[in-house]
Amino acid sequence: MDRDDIAKIREKLKKNLSDARYQHTLGVAYTAACLAMRYDADPLKAETAGLLHDCAKQYKDKELLKVCMEKGFPLGEEEKKAPQILHAIYGPSLAEKVYDVHDREILDAIRWHTTGKPDMNLLEKIIFTADYIEPNRYKSDNLNIVRPLAFQDLTACIFKITGDTLIYLEQKGYFIDQMTKTCYDWLKENGTHDI
Repeated sequence: MDRDDIAKIREKLKKNLSDARYQHTLGVAYTAACLAMRYDADPLKAETAGLLHDCAKQYKDKELLKVCMEKGFPLGEEEKKAPQILHAIYGPSLAEKVYDVHDREILDAIRWHTTGKPDMNLLEKIIFTADYIEPNRYKSDNLNIVRPLAFQDLTACIFKITGDTLIYLEQKGYFIDQMTKTCYDWLKENGTHDI
């Protein structure tokens, strides 16, 4: 992966995503590269994963459900109740086939950027966090807390993000994907505490 590859990915994404989604994508890629430099990870890998994290957002939820079923992705009742996570399930496959990215770390970061999971690796943590704090985001509660925290303690930041997400989903009466809860519980059980 080099700068030419990044340029090609950007060109394709610009054609396939809405303008707003593309701007969000650029924000995530930028933020991911910054976090990678802060935590001594590979900035090019982080930028690539950031660019591709929402590559499957070119599809609407119903289309994603249909594509996932047709392609044989194992979807349980939980995934069907939370269509907002389907782009993360299908995204790694799309990144491989359309954007020619085969790095397992990047594909896994795309897969887990929405819900998180227990024991995430560094790149997974970076993409999960960058998606939440990128500069174009303004609606999430506590951004003034989580943005600086992301550069101080990435794990504590993820704990705060998942906790806030669970509260938000519960208050709105939305279905709560079990993996988000599992991620939060795993962090808590392994010594991460709220700030």
